[in-house]
Amino acid sequence: MQPASVHWDIFCRIVDNYGDIGVTWRLARQLAAEYAIPVRLWVDDLHAFRQIRPELDCNATTQFLQGVEIRHWATPLPPTEPGSVVIEALACDLPDSFILAMADESPPPIWINLEYLSAEKWVQGVHGLPSPHPRLPLMKHFFMPGYTPGTGGLTRETWLYDARDEFQRDLTAQSRFWAGLGLTNKEERHFRISLFSYESASLAGLLTACGEGNQVIDLLVPMGKAVPQIAAWFGAVDARAGTTWQRGKLTAHVLPMLSQDDYDRLLWACDFNFVRGEDSFVRAQFAGRPLIWQAYRQEENAHLDKLTAFLGLYLADLPPDTAALVRAVWQSWNREEDIHALWPDWIDALPTLSAHARAWATQLAEKNDLASNLVKFINKLLKSRAF
Repeated sequence: MQPASVHWDIFCRIVDNYGDIGVTWRLARQLAAEYAIPVRLWVDDLHAFRQIRPELDCNATTQFLQGVEIRHWATPLPPTEPGSVVIEALACDLPDSFILAMADESPPPIWINLEYLSAEKWVQGVHGLPSPHPRLPLMKHFFMPGYTPGTGGLTRETWLYDARDEFQRDLTAQSRFWAGLGLTNKEERHFRISLFSYESASLAGLLTACGEGNQVIDLLVPMGKAVPQIAAWFGAVDARAGTTWQRGKLTAHVLPMLSQDDYDRLLWACDFNFVRGEDSFVRAQFAGRPLIWQAYRQEENAHLDKLTAFLGLYLADLPPDTAALVRAVWQSWNREEDIHALWPDWIDALPTLSAHARAWATQLAEKNDLASNLVKFINKLLKSRAF
């Protein structure tokens, strides 16, 4: 048998439009750029992928973008030689034919199951564990993203914080960014808030609180699941990108679906951010701005356990009263309760929350990132094979 090719294969099946591909694309791009690893990224839905990478050709079965080979994951998958490392990302199942091809290699590829991010304590116990295939001579290893030692870390490029800081200092760059979205520079008395969320029964209460509050608010809403609900609250039917609605102190701007890089800039430029899922959640933490997270809904409210676990870490250094406020707002938002009554206290706490968000981002920068941890883990497995 011939040994597996030296490239890496990463498989991504897009379940929730953008989160799955957001995580896997960032990882693939970083591995190619910072570690010179030939990466082949398999994606089943190129149209969804194109929403965050507009330069993508949806009709190409094979293409290269920023040093990454992108393959359309068709069914059935054409006969393909596996790479030396195979990563099934975020609970996707590899094609049976590809698994058989892996078993036919000698030695077989390193097989990684890259899981979803969680701050729950059990993650440390699972990270790195082997899982033998029930029939074939293959071993899969779990790789668990996380916040604490003994987990895989977070996807964070080496350039990210320098780019963020430069943008946040550069008022001209911010002006160009806002102009590209059809907006003027933010007035000093305004808050600019980005809102990227799922549908939620909490949205009406949030919009009412913004409209009736003392603070003038620009709400920036990328096209997505929440837009029809927001349009209905304003009594509008048209919900296209470029639409603006105003009611009381609240003005809502519907933005186009942004590229990943522009979405990062939106997070950096806003006073605080509502985010959802995993990819936007992590990028909002790196932005160093206050945030409110809407976890991806799971059966039996398992997402609330993820929320509680994260807050246990995130709120550790906040004064008790402020920590209690954040916990109440995040829990109400995720339980789809009305946050109207909590909103004035949240606005008043923003100076404290801003300082805390910056300090949290600094703490994250002190930890190894997911790509570097993954490379080390795989090199360790390869070294163990040599003995």
